[in-house]
Parts: sequence; C-alpha cells; structure tokens
Amino acid sequence: MPLVATGEIVGPAVRAGLGAGAFNVIQIEHAQAIVAGAEAAGAPVILQISENAVRYHGALAAIGRAAVEVAAAARVPVAVHLDHATEPALVREAVGLGFGSVMFDASALDYEANVAATAEVAADCHARGVWVEAELGEVGGKDGVHAPGARTDPAEAAAYVAATGVDALAVAVGTSHAMVVKEAVVDLGLVADLRAAVPVPLVLHGSSGVPEADLTRAVEAGLTKVNIATHLNVAYTRAIRDHLAAHPEVVDPRRYVAKARDAVAREVARLLPLLRAVAP
Repeated sequence: MPLVATGEIVGPAVRAGLGAGAFNVIQIEHAQAIVAGAEAAGAPVILQISENAVRYHGALAAIGRAAVEVAAAARVPVAVHLDHATEPALVREAVGLGFGSVMFDASALDYEANVAATAEVAADCHARGVWVEAELGEVGGKDGVHAPGARTDPAEAAAYVAATGVDALAVAVGTSHAMVVKEAVVDLGLVADLRAAVPVPLVLHGSSGVPEADLTRAVEAGLTKVNIATHLNVAYTRAIRDHLAAHPEVVDPRRYVAKARDAVAREVARLLPLLRAVAP
C-alpha cells in the first residue's frame, strides 16, 4: 500500500468521531513494530520522528528514509510525520524525504512570534501539499518539566488557527511529555470546548501518562490525533531487560531487539482500538 498523507488518516477519523494513533520512531525496529501492530489491528497509523530522535541519529535522512520505506510496504495506510520540529530547515528536509506532515513547534516563542513563524512554515508546506500541526502554549515535559496545569484557551486557539492556517492543533489539556506513570488527568470539559471552538483536528501530546480508559474518553470528547512515545519505550526496554536477564549469555542484538520489537507491536495492536482508531 502506498504511503499516505497524514490528513488522509486524520480527516476521516474526525468525520467519523474516531481517533488516529501516532507513535514515535527512534530506531527502525520501532517503525517495523508500529506498522506490524497496526496491521494486526487493521487500523491506519502515523509514524512520527521527533527532532530529539533526529538529534540522536545525528541527521534525519537515514531514519527518515527508513520510516518512509517501512510505511510504503505496509498493508494498512501509514503516514510519516515530523514531530516537534523547531527549525524550518528540518521541516524542509522532511518534506524533501517524502514526509506527508510536520509538527512545527514554535510554542516557546511569544504569541506574535509563534504566529509569524508558524504561518510562514504552513504556507511553505501547503505549497508542497504537506499537512501542518502546530502548538499554542507549551505542553509540559519536553525538557523534563512536569507542567500538568498548562491549559489552552479555546478563543485564543481559534484565533491562532485562523492566523496561521495550520491543519491541526496540539492542545494543553492536562498531559505532560515523558510520563512513565499513568496519572495525568485530561480536562474533558476543556476538550469539548476546544472541539467546539477550533475548526481543525485536535492533537493530544503526552498521552503515555493518561489512564487508558481516559484515552478513549478523550477521543470521544473531541481529540483526534493521539501521540504516544514513552509508553512504547517502556515496553521496548522491559522486553530487552527481561530477555537478557533470562539469557545472560546472549550477545547478538538481533535476539533481544527482536523481543522488543514484538512487544511494541503487541502494544500498538492493543492501543489502537482504545484510541478508537478502528471503527467500534
């Protein structure tokens, strides 16, 4: 199945009141596992590569091309997305590699500077047929800061979308990045207010810290694209630890990384129905 644009996954999900799972890729095994899980669930999926992952690899090209190739060989619709990019040059590189969407994150800037920078990136991407997600305010945790009190104002969010022309908006509704315990409390009333005010799909970052039943409720309240990274990394790392503890003589990384890949695939297959990424 050919690589699809993110809008081809998120748009129909919005219209049907469903969710769209977006999972972060660090190594090629993550991409393979996420696609295998989506195939098992019979659901579309979004592969995300963050600026932090690019920094880990030293460049985007190798892991970016790998993700595009894995997506193109999938038996379900798969999109490839650049996550939390702060530099327009990285956005342009991702577009050149065939990414169908980008998340341009100017949330650390003041409002006017955020609008100006994001509008410029959105116009450039739209000229190339690329879907753009942005963020207003800052979802906590990107630098280890736990800020669950951050909230997006619906009126400001609507004005921001109108001013920038973005296709989706990441909103602060009680989550925080990099949580390894499921203690985040999603403000479902605010989600409903944002859904009523904002004319584009809403994105939940920091979803790994949300109790799973609340992920379903969040989608039902109006969130569509649900980003998950840390939860998969926990499963990946646990599988490696367990295998090496049971088999301390193993030195071939294919043996233990394969276990990690299988663990992530199982989690993706389990999570996608919870996100209503497949029709109930």
